[in-house]
Amino acid sequence: MSTALSAVVLVGSLKSSSEPSSSEVLGRQVLDALAEHGVVGSVVRLADHDIRPGVEVDMGDGDQWPLVRQQVLSADILVVATPIWMGQPSSVTKRALERLDAELSETDEEGRMLTSGKVAAVAVVGNEDGAHHVSAELYQALDDVGFTIPANAVTYWVGRAMEGVDYKDLDEVPEAVAKATATLALNTAHLARLLRDSPYPAG
Repeated sequence: MSTALSAVVLVGSLKSSSEPSSSEVLGRQVLDALAEHGVVGSVVRLADHDIRPGVEVDMGDGDQWPLVRQQVLSADILVVATPIWMGQPSSVTKRALERLDAELSETDEEGRMLTSGKVAAVAVVGNEDGAHHVSAELYQALDDVGFTIPANAVTYWVGRAMEGVDYKDLDEVPEAVAKATATLALNTAHLARLLRDSPYPAG
């Protein structure tokens, strides 16, 4: 049997892990769904780390992005789980994307980006419309820095506008969300396995 695939979920909640997060709840549900396809994974709450602004691999002076980056590069699958704030991915999520910009100049011995052959998916939560816009922003950014995006690689939930119900407070997972999460996991694990076994050719 082939070695298990691995995944890391970067949770872009504005809150540290001392507080509950709807983004983390949905991110962990994605991990549970991936586990059904032989994927093992972990969660990183970005707000727990001192991630300095910039577009370098290491910004120095206590920057903790290198620790997060190592987990991303060690995994076959990256899942970015973000809340929607003012119709946008969270500022914490955007900072992680800015730091991933450094991967454009990091290559292996054959000239491929270190992210080449890694697969990315997205999970979005919020209390207003905007999930498609947010996923589109994340897709483009992740594609730019070398990740491959599978078909249907997003799961999301948005509550009714102007109301305060959070995803983490729902009594059960809505059927449509559960189906989207299952499809995301199926397609993402499938593509990650294909790319691991047959990497992209060197340019």
